[in-house]
Amino acid sequence: MTEYAATLDSIRAARETIAPWVHRTPIFTCAALDRLASRKLFFKCENLQHVGAFKFRGALNAVMRLPDDAARRGVVTHSSGNHAQALALAAKLRGIPAHVVMPTTSPRVKRDAVVGYGGRVIPCEPTLAARERVAREVAEDTGAVMIPPYDHPDVIAGQGTVALEVLEQIPEVEAIVAPIGGGGLISGIALAAKAQAPGISVFGAEPSGADDAARSKAARELLPQHDPKTIADGLLAGLGRHTWPVVRDHVDRIITVSDDEIVAAMRLVFERMKLVIEPSGAVSVAAVLSDAFRSMPGLGRVAVVLSGGNVDLSELPFG
Repeated sequence: MTEYAATLDSIRAARETIAPWVHRTPIFTCAALDRLASRKLFFKCENLQHVGAFKFRGALNAVMRLPDDAARRGVVTHSSGNHAQALALAAKLRGIPAHVVMPTTSPRVKRDAVVGYGGRVIPCEPTLAARERVAREVAEDTGAVMIPPYDHPDVIAGQGTVALEVLEQIPEVEAIVAPIGGGGLISGIALAAKAQAPGISVFGAEPSGADDAARSKAARELLPQHDPKTIADGLLAGLGRHTWPVVRDHVDRIITVSDDEIVAAMRLVFERMKLVIEPSGAVSVAAVLSDAFRSMPGLGRVAVVLSGGNVDLSELPFG
């Protein structure tokens, strides 16, 4: 029997750990999007979480669970933005240093937020290899503890608290759709949801320009991410050793969507729901509006995770 990085017990423990600080984010509905999707949609608004993204849950859980002697040395990570902000705020709440390696292509709004939370930003080239190398160097130089953006048991457990709330907030929910990049969010959601409601479906939504999860799922083996190109900058990372087994075993299907579909979904949410979401947060919306999802039978009540809202308003992808 496969052992996974998180369990229902560890996810429930994470909820207790982070409860004093995280928002229990609301569920929004929209009749116009229901008509377009041909089913009832319930939007889990993690764009309204602290730091504007679900990432705060996992980062906070990981930071708060550090032993005191390790925490005093500080924490380090690499991130294109949302985990960066989340770790900086979590470290601030615990009173420890945060060193954040960010690619030079990260949106300015996200870099500025890290600094605003008291984090130290270290720029790097916009490749996963460069991010990982510079983060290792910073950890060696400072003695800080590495808290990766997704492939970590405490991070996955923290993200899984999204599903605990969804199952409490939406009676008889039949499916959950969430974006997938490195897989921390969907892994936590799948483990929490399937443990409590074995009949529920969990779907990943992925940009077609960064589709390693879909390719890996189809091949039944972990395939690397190759030169990802997508407007959804938060979903550039590939699956990790902790997240891949969960995606392989517990995510029912991964739906890929184009950048044009992502932008159209983002605009719909702005216009119809009056919510600010970033491209990565619009991927799940694009997925439920896709022909591939609309053709699936028997899914009447669907939770859609709006994973983040950190968009640079000076660079909106529509006029």
